[in-house]
Amino acid sequence: MVSKAFNFQRTPASESSSSPSPPRCPLSSLLSMAAPTPDAVEHRRGPRVGLAYDERMCRHATPDGEDHPENPERIRAIWRELVSVGVTQRCTVLSAKEAEDKYVAAVHTRKHVELIRNVSSKQFDSRRKRIAKRFNSIYLNEASSESAFLAAGAVLELTEKVANGELDSGVAIVRPPGHHAEPDEAMGFCLFNNVAIAANFLLNERTDLGIKKILIVDWDVHHGNGTQKIFWNDPRVLFFSVHRHDFGCFYPAGDDGSHSMTGEGLGAGYNINVPWDHGFCGDADYLAVWDHILIPVASSFKPDIILISGGFDAAIDDPLGGCRITPHGYTVMMKKLMISVQGKIMMALEGGYNLNSLSKSVLACVQVLLEEDPITNSVKEQPYKSTWHVILKVRRELSEFWPVLAADLPERMLIGKGKPPTIERSFENGLALLGELHSLGGRLLRPREPGASPLVSSVGGGTISGASAWLGVGKGHR
Repeated sequence: MVSKAFNFQRTPASESSSSPSPPRCPLSSLLSMAAPTPDAVEHRRGPRVGLAYDERMCRHATPDGEDHPENPERIRAIWRELVSVGVTQRCTVLSAKEAEDKYVAAVHTRKHVELIRNVSSKQFDSRRKRIAKRFNSIYLNEASSESAFLAAGAVLELTEKVANGELDSGVAIVRPPGHHAEPDEAMGFCLFNNVAIAANFLLNERTDLGIKKILIVDWDVHHGNGTQKIFWNDPRVLFFSVHRHDFGCFYPAGDDGSHSMTGEGLGAGYNINVPWDHGFCGDADYLAVWDHILIPVASSFKPDIILISGGFDAAIDDPLGGCRITPHGYTVMMKKLMISVQGKIMMALEGGYNLNSLSKSVLACVQVLLEEDPITNSVKEQPYKSTWHVILKVRRELSEFWPVLAADLPERMLIGKGKPPTIERSFENGLALLGELHSLGGRLLRPREPGASPLVSSVGGGTISGASAWLGVGKGHR
């Protein structure tokens, strides 16, 4: 892999997951509000939507109680939001089961699986922190092993139930997230690649279910480098990632998230990256990509199921993402995908660090899957001009693999807004910032102490904020 680095951005004045935690509800209270039975409740009218949630995944936390954006309150906030409006009563609620080692090892190396399986045991107490520091932006504690296997198991089980027709769709509210995890290492808050494990399970373990083609849609604001690497040569998986790239300076950085990375061998053309040049992209930008890249290709590919790496750090007010998707934007994105596979969708939580926008966006997606309210496709704003530039580049790159992208878009369609409300970082400034971050020696950057003033970089107006500084500088893979 290319070197990994994070493009540090401003932190909006908003509620983030590293803010003081709201009161915690005991697991028994949450589940009793959600369902009349401890394991599952069947919603017998309308689409059968599954929800996977397990409080045990909240035990994975920073070892000494330090503030961190990827913390247990993320999934608690989502669950409280779903319970508060009665959505959980209309879904099938599942507790998590740990994934079997053999299914995880089909995606990750045996050495990595064994490390994560054992790292929370007492024999690792004295060296657990040192092990975490070997990785890019990872923490570990005495509950990390269980949480990682529960997250992978919840995504796998829910995916299997959607694939076999027991459920029409599902949402796995899990942590730690997964899309940065590569076959041989954890990185970017991710220990195992949960979605990749589930996809591999369907294709290679449950061939009787007839799932021969899978579309993975990664709308997390960061590139899904781990998923891309795992399916790089596999034509059975069409991997699509729309993410901030900022000329290679936004985490995980380098060339992996470039539009020119389209797969190799039999997998050539089955890897699609849509890399934003800057932040501030919102509903209009994402829906333009859906209409002119993703949906046409998905219609040609005809997947048997769609797995969504559902990161919500591109949502409005997220402290790490700097983009502006609204809950309505996510509903339209989800609805368009549902139509392409007659609703057979499983979404697994990835990023998202503003508790308010995270919980409301996930709720919006679940409500779409339940098909309770009609969805209007209209948005008021236009995409940025730079968005059309990116769309045209991606279409040209992929047109040899997907003829549906070969046609020219009408000139009248390519009208867009100008620059975002801050100065766009130039290519030269982007390279300068990347060099500055690498000069820090690959350390994991973080605030000096909770509440400390942000560290400021003079290059391109970048700010190393108390939230975003948890993603570190890359280690220099391939």
